[in-house]
Amino acid sequence: MSTSHSGSLVPFLSGRSYWWYLLPGAALLTLIVLVPLGWNVYLSFTDYRGIVAPTWTGLDNWITLIGDERFWLSFRNSVAMILAMVIAPTLIGLVIAAALFDVIGRKFGGRLASFLRATYYLPQILPSVIAAIVIGWILRPENGALNTILESIGLGHLASNWLGSPDTALVSIMAVLVWIQVGYPVVIFMAALQRVDPELYEAAEIDGAGWFRRFAAITMPMIRPEMFVVALTCTIAALKVFGPVYALTGGGPNFATIVPSYYSYSQFFQSQQVGYGAAIATALTIVILLVSIVFVWAQNRAERKEAAR
Repeated sequence: MSTSHSGSLVPFLSGRSYWWYLLPGAALLTLIVLVPLGWNVYLSFTDYRGIVAPTWTGLDNWITLIGDERFWLSFRNSVAMILAMVIAPTLIGLVIAAALFDVIGRKFGGRLASFLRATYYLPQILPSVIAAIVIGWILRPENGALNTILESIGLGHLASNWLGSPDTALVSIMAVLVWIQVGYPVVIFMAALQRVDPELYEAAEIDGAGWFRRFAAITMPMIRPEMFVVALTCTIAALKVFGPVYALTGGGPNFATIVPSYYSYSQFFQSQQVGYGAAIATALTIVILLVSIVFVWAQNRAERKEAAR
């Protein structure tokens, strides 16, 4: 009787005990993500400086955002971040993972391949700010390691203020992000390659297929789902990158390295334009959501085509 009464009060919990295990996560998701997200969306329609109560202004922040050249510059720089955190690491990581699995692992043993995989992944373990501080020391204009090495090998004319010049600051941050990010696809792709039957590589090698042919005919098709996962997660990380920009350049010089997340932060905490910063953050959230939908749609379409063959 009591069970029936309980089920009538909470119908979706009736006979489904696993729902109880989802409630703590749902409560945390609501408290930590959904409520702040809703508050941020609300603030994007207000004039709020963090002191007095927000004043409703409608679409004023969004109209300002559309005509803000610095906002569009930050999104153009996000394209460079995608190149540095998605395209380059995915391509490099794919080749490295295939080489470690198909060459190093087979000829020198799995232990060496695992050690090298961990070595590539090491920058991912470091906090981004710590990694940025180390790279900042290397790229220091006066006595940085990079300029010192260039001078010692007779290439001193190539020395530059890598992070202080608008011509080189963005490229320098991109190089740092490639170094930080490349270990992630290596680990994901090597895990995916574990399910590939080694006899496929052996049979292809017996038939005279070289490494590149085995890579194109066996490796690429087998790990296509993981490639979608890496591309999606890395694209989201690239769109919301903050730590390296904050630690290395602060969006400078002359806004050459500004990105949407840092621009939103600067409006929130430096200019005290909380409503406008919320509009930037909301716009970035919408872009990330649309990108995620496109990736999921593309992955489902590819899977349907593969199943139809």
